[in-house]
Amino acid sequence: MSPRPVRRRVAVIGTGAIVSGSHLSALRHHADRAELVAAVDVDQARLDAFRELAGEDVTGYTSTGEMLDAVRPDLVLIGTPPSLHREQTVAALKAGAWVLCEKPLCLSLAEYDDIAAAEEASGAYASVVFQHRYGSGAVHARELIASGELGAPLVAHCQTTWHRDTAYYAVPWRGRWATEGGGPTMGHGIHQFDLLLHLLGPWAEIRAMAARLVHDTESEDVSTALVRFENGALATVVNSVLSPHEVSRIRVDCADATVELTHLYGHRNDDWVYTPAPHVPSERATAWRTPAADLPSSHTAQLGALLDAYDNGVRPPGSGPDARATLDFAAALYKAAFTGSPVHAGEIRPGDPFYPAMHGDHPHWAPKERA
Repeated sequence: MSPRPVRRRVAVIGTGAIVSGSHLSALRHHADRAELVAAVDVDQARLDAFRELAGEDVTGYTSTGEMLDAVRPDLVLIGTPPSLHREQTVAALKAGAWVLCEKPLCLSLAEYDDIAAAEEASGAYASVVFQHRYGSGAVHARELIASGELGAPLVAHCQTTWHRDTAYYAVPWRGRWATEGGGPTMGHGIHQFDLLLHLLGPWAEIRAMAARLVHDTESEDVSTALVRFENGALATVVNSVLSPHEVSRIRVDCADATVELTHLYGHRNDDWVYTPAPHVPSERATAWRTPAADLPSSHTAQLGALLDAYDNGVRPPGSGPDARATLDFAAALYKAAFTGSPVHAGEIRPGDPFYPAMHGDHPHWAPKERA
């Protein structure tokens, strides 16, 4: 008889839509392994509404510090606006809790290194929510590419073309460098290009452009990039909130096959398509079919992977150098766009203006091209 799984005591910070929807659903799915014991929100009415939804056993707090002192949770889930992430993540780590925080984990590489230092001091870990990595289709595609089964990766395309209207940007923290960290590069496309990096491995060089074509925001509303990966593959990346026909897409052309993912906010096995090259025997291509088990990309899938890591006492996926590489990519895209020069992986270090802020001292980087 196998031992009963350990139930981790969990607290949430922020009780808005992403927590009351996606995180609460994930916790309920893993109820045998995770117990929600506390919630924090500065808005008492919102907190009360969440506790009514989550259950009366969840204790409510309006202060993160008070909650951490009183509850000492094993795991903290953070779903607050981005400018609060670093402070709340560091506080939770110092209290000995592991963290799963909504993207972006923080607003700059400098803030990320603060979190890394808190990890080192505490022995706990902080992961960022990049749930698109964790669906069974993504796991299968990565295994095929990494094993060389599809041949060498050659050409790739990563597309996040979404639509956000003026009302969306009426929320005070959106579209501002100090509170959101950037535009669709940081807040929307980061999910998709994180998955691209997950599939293709380390990137080497990036050239980019960014613009404010519609929205009266501090940050961009569209960005594009050309990327060279360490394995030699070349890729394009598009991040937009100006696109009436919304779609999220990744395509990787390898020597022996093309793999394509088309979805919007989440994927299942059927969203992945494999097209063999003409020289590939059909029996070989048959083996590429997506696995029988169909686990959608979701907070549920990522929370399960994190709990597995907790049970095994190892660093969880989506943390440490792995998560930093995605933030480094975003910073490099902005630097390449704002300076007009190519940027190489790892070149943004202390002393570089793009290390403490994604805008790199370019808060007024371009006039609006269109009213």
